[in-house]
Amino acid sequence: MTNFLGSAISISKGKKHEITESPSISAKRLIGIDDLRNDNLLRYTDDKKGVEASPEDVLIAWDGANAGTIGYGKSGFIGSTIARLRIKPESKLFTPFLGLYLKSQFEYLRKTATGATIPHINRKALEKISLPKIERNDQIRIAHLLGKVEGLIAQRKQHLQQLDGLLKSVFLDMFSPSSDGYDSWPLVEIKDLAEKHKGAMRTGPFGSNLLHSEFTKDGDVAVLGIDNAVQNKFAWSERRYITQEKYEELQSYRIFAGDVIVTIMGTIGRSAVIPDDIPLAINTKHLAAITLNKKIANPTFVSYSIHSSPYILNQFKSKNRGAIMSGLNLGLIKGTKLKRPPIEIQNKFAEIHKKVDDVKNSYQKNLSNLELLYGALSQKAFKGELDLSKVPLPVFEQVVCEEPTTASEPEVQAADNLTIHLPENDILPIALTDQSKRKELFAFWLERYCQQLANTPFSVSDFLAVAQMRIAEFYPDNEFELDVEDYEQIKYWIFEALNNGRLLQMQNVTGHDQRGKPILGNQIELKARIKN
Repeated sequence: MTNFLGSAISISKGKKHEITESPSISAKRLIGIDDLRNDNLLRYTDDKKGVEASPEDVLIAWDGANAGTIGYGKSGFIGSTIARLRIKPESKLFTPFLGLYLKSQFEYLRKTATGATIPHINRKALEKISLPKIERNDQIRIAHLLGKVEGLIAQRKQHLQQLDGLLKSVFLDMFSPSSDGYDSWPLVEIKDLAEKHKGAMRTGPFGSNLLHSEFTKDGDVAVLGIDNAVQNKFAWSERRYITQEKYEELQSYRIFAGDVIVTIMGTIGRSAVIPDDIPLAINTKHLAAITLNKKIANPTFVSYSIHSSPYILNQFKSKNRGAIMSGLNLGLIKGTKLKRPPIEIQNKFAEIHKKVDDVKNSYQKNLSNLELLYGALSQKAFKGELDLSKVPLPVFEQVVCEEPTTASEPEVQAADNLTIHLPENDILPIALTDQSKRKELFAFWLERYCQQLANTPFSVSDFLAVAQMRIAEFYPDNEFELDVEDYEQIKYWIFEALNNGRLLQMQNVTGHDQRGKPILGNQIELKARIKN
């Protein structure tokens, strides 16, 4: 293997392209920085010339705040902030291995970047990256192993997002205008939920009353700031303290267990509930603190309402006249209105919130362990210190699909001259207006598509094109077009098909040697498994 990256690749910078909202058949995908991380938002260009990437290229964000971000396995024209690293055949580098290795060099790439305000990748520094001397088969093993762990990490992150979505769904179900009893709940201001004593709603000390120079790394009294609430849950971040003597001057700013804290400067509108085990603490001027009357207001309900209730968020925006919110103040928070459900319903939501939090904490711990595992594995792997003797070389099998279903409808040509038949279905007319029915239709059509693939790779773009044409054939007067939500439905089906074995990931074949054995490339393709 080549010693340095510069002699193993050729580098080509991308260019600016015009994005088209209605791509033609010949349009190409436009790859930007966000596309290096995921395929959530596909963009296209009808430009005829550009720097085109193939799935066997490694792509790197060259300019901007995300400089050094790595992606691979993408096809299309690359944008002006992206560079294509094309692997030279003689280097014998496996694309996913190189991509993962360069991800491990992110800190180095950032450290050596040029530009005072906008970072730019330093080409010489990139080319000087030393490559590990690892045989190609071991590169494949390492990429496969690290890819598995990366997949588990992505899965855990997705689960955490799903739990957040679940909690928001529960909140809206319990407290939206369509909820049972909503109309009978009194409309109150947040100040009406606070205790009646002086200082029940307060901000921290201003100006010279508390200086940064008075903070210590350890001490008698903790000082809470934005970082303790920015995640919409209480978390210890940077620890700040003041002395007991200083606290004697600032006792009126004390924070109590069960208080709700709200960020009012910087990242504003975040909120959290102070835990029961809070030590002696005060808040800074960047936080508002609310001591609630717990007979009528549950802290978890109030905190969640502040950071997630559409009704409250709209009030915050309107009081800032629709502009980007530069800050909140105590008066604005006091006057913010919300419906006050019976305390029993608030408490029920708090119980659900706690159960979800318990699951999230378990997932978060598992995620942290996986990230530590990935770090340890990758460090050893790239140093050549990982024992790969028990890691099997992934088998990229050739799969012959079952015979295609006989169909009489018009034929549509796809890649590799494959003729695809998507049969009519009774739910088709309803599916044009009903997303859930469209999901059912896609499942039916995708299964038929797989039955006809033979040895042709599965292609999302081919399927979408054929599905769009098929709909146009059945309903020529309807201007219906498939959109991003439809793409997400198809992507979900693919993930499920990979999990249940209907689709397989296999290495592409670029040719055959003199003995007739396949020569494997760097591209991973999806193939349909034959049904017995």
